[in-house]
Amino acid sequence: MKHLILLRHGEAGFSDGVDFKRKLTPKGKEHLDRLGKNLFGANVKVDFLYCSSATRTRETAEIIKKYIEVGEEEYSKEIYEGSLESVLNLLENTPKDAESCVLIGHNPTISVLASHLTHSNYIGLQPGSMAVLDLEISDWKMIGMGTGTLKEVIR
Repeated sequence: MKHLILLRHGEAGFSDGVDFKRKLTPKGKEHLDRLGKNLFGANVKVDFLYCSSATRTRETAEIIKKYIEVGEEEYSKEIYEGSLESVLNLLENTPKDAESCVLIGHNPTISVLASHLTHSNYIGLQPGSMAVLDLEISDWKMIGMGTGTLKEVIR
């Protein structure tokens, strides 16, 4: 069994027309700090972290990493630009020895991914919320529709 945390970036403000460079708002940072403190109490550790290379997701990762132990990290513009298929391909290439992974991304893809993996109705993740899934797989290459069970959504 593998474990996957899908985290939508925190609330972001507006920019000068460049979506990729949008930054978190003070409210978004505060919300992520509260979320992180709850995770810290649960002693969460993840083996691998994927994160969109957009500014707001990188800021989200930096805040969350203050509260959880993270092994390896990979930042990818593919998560920002990507479709469900491209994000699934990315997850399929997670190191085999990684038992847990967090993916920090954007809507609609991250919510569609949660729904796809759990084979359920649309799970709309709000900014700064996360879906915690157990995956009934032994290798990340097996990830796909219906391989996950939603344990909880944390806001």
